[in-house]
Amino acid sequence: MTETTTADLALIQRILPHRYPILLVDRVEGIEGADRATGIKNVTMNEPHLQGHFPGTPIMPGVLIIEALAQTAAVLVGVAMDLADKNALVYFMGIEGAKFRRKVVPGDVLKLHVETKRGGGKVWKFAGRAEVDGELACECEITAMMDIPKGGA
Repeated sequence: MTETTTADLALIQRILPHRYPILLVDRVEGIEGADRATGIKNVTMNEPHLQGHFPGTPIMPGVLIIEALAQTAAVLVGVAMDLADKNALVYFMGIEGAKFRRKVVPGDVLKLHVETKRGGGKVWKFAGRAEVDGELACECEITAMMDIPKGGA
């Protein structure tokens, strides 16, 4: 059985180059090797994109939900490959089958489930599901490329 790990905000920031307002993951739990993990995003009214999408009826943009799934996947790989403080970058290569099933609004806790479909080299593929209170909000497949500086991993 694979040991599970949690990445707090401090470790996430050592793996990802993102900072506010584009850092969209508060914590990553249940990291099982390079296989799966669950990111947590607490959606608050203070976020700049919610001021204009849509005024009076704030909804988290779907593209940012997919970005949060991708950041969760990057943390999964970063923990599995010990990439903290190594200046690694992860680039989108593709997003497939994205479907949105539920609005995500301030006060929601977005759970970002990612599972590795293919990985181990430079190109990785993940299945992603974002849920609120167990209800599906978004699903997609993400393909990404790892850019690890020489001497990084």
